Amino acid sequence: MTATFRFLEWEVYRDAKNLLARILQIVRRLPPEYRFEIGSQIIRSALSIVLNIAEGSGKHSDRELNRFIEIALGSVNETLAATDILLDNQLITKEEFKALYENLESIAKQLGGFKKKLAVSR
Repeated sequence: MTATFRFLEWEVYRDAKNLLARILQIVRRLPPEYRFEIGSQIIRSALSIVLNIAEGSGKHSDRELNRFIEIALGSVNETLAATDILLDNQLITKEEFKALYENLESIAKQLGGFKKKLAVSR
């Protein structure tokens, strides 16, 4: 199973899933008027991180994998921007923002490490 679905072994994949779980918890408690617009957008951006890591892992070339890592990194930035907006509007606490920021920063660094590794192997 793991050779076919190698992303299941990756720490960055597990971290991205944990991030998504935290985002889902936050969105559940947003006031209804925010749940659809920003709530669904932040869920999509966090989900995009997870899914692009998984999809990229199934590609057969480093170039293709790199493209999906770049998309995941874009989604990391989008998710951080959305959490920053939640903070500005007092929809999350500073502590929650700090924890999400640290989680996103760790994911970004791991994805950056993947990109460097791919650049070396070309």
